[in-house]
Amino acid sequence: MRIALIGSNGQLGTDIMSYFKEKGEDVIGLTQDEIDVCYIDKCEPVILKIKPDLVINTAAFHKVDLCEDEGEAAFKVNAVGVKNLCDICLKLDIPLMHFSTDFVFGADKSRAKPYTEDDCPAPVSLYGISKLAGEYVIKYNLKKYYLIRSCGLYGHAGSFGKGSNFVDLMIQRAEKGEKIRVVNDQILTPTSTKDLTEKLYELIHTGKYGLYHMTNTGQCSWYDFAVEIFKLAGLSPDISPITSEEFAAKAKRPAYSVLDNENLRAIGIKDMRPWQEALKDYIDEKMDK
Repeated sequence: MRIALIGSNGQLGTDIMSYFKEKGEDVIGLTQDEIDVCYIDKCEPVILKIKPDLVINTAAFHKVDLCEDEGEAAFKVNAVGVKNLCDICLKLDIPLMHFSTDFVFGADKSRAKPYTEDDCPAPVSLYGISKLAGEYVIKYNLKKYYLIRSCGLYGHAGSFGKGSNFVDLMIQRAEKGEKIRVVNDQILTPTSTKDLTEKLYELIHTGKYGLYHMTNTGQCSWYDFAVEIFKLAGLSPDISPITSEEFAAKAKRPAYSVLDNENLRAIGIKDMRPWQEALKDYIDEKMDK
């Protein structure tokens, strides 16, 4: 299969590039310098030249707090850019794989049950709204699509545009001897890009299009996540829990955004392993480097 991978040097894109090539797929990586999804004349010629069987788009404006100030830029990447890719995929009659987020949920403050793909989205930030807009663009324009929602991603390449992921940031701060304060009232599922990539590969070979939640299993708060990181890394920093109100981020975050991978199970793809196991492997690999 010939694949055009947009964002091939990002956190998720790096793992997709490596794993899919290892599996024998013909993957052509495209970085931000090589393609700009925001402008049809800057992305259509690039993709048409490749003539792919599938486009995978990992490009996103994902600085959650910055979206509150730069809403237009967020929508340009997360919605307009997606529309451009839809138009190209329609022209080539090929599927698009695109990534959304657990942040399309959050308005239900009393939620304590994992969200399935059938639950109604209700974002609480401009970031979440812009990503949900991208979802609607895909559903409106395409029949052939893989729309993936994930949560709490971390991978060895680090989050493009953010400099690092949560795991690396926590370890760096601990090694510097900083006092660490982490919110304890936002519940999520940390997800390894490596584990996610393996499921993505399974999915594209089913040919079953649609919306899929893809995360490791289990749940925790960001504070619990940090505590587990330090335990596995053999670190003992000064860490304490705080509330979201005390953290005072510009953008609101979901209090609960755990995703149930129901649609994957329905097509015969098994759940990913528990988040703690994936995190242990990630830290072990990191320490071995």
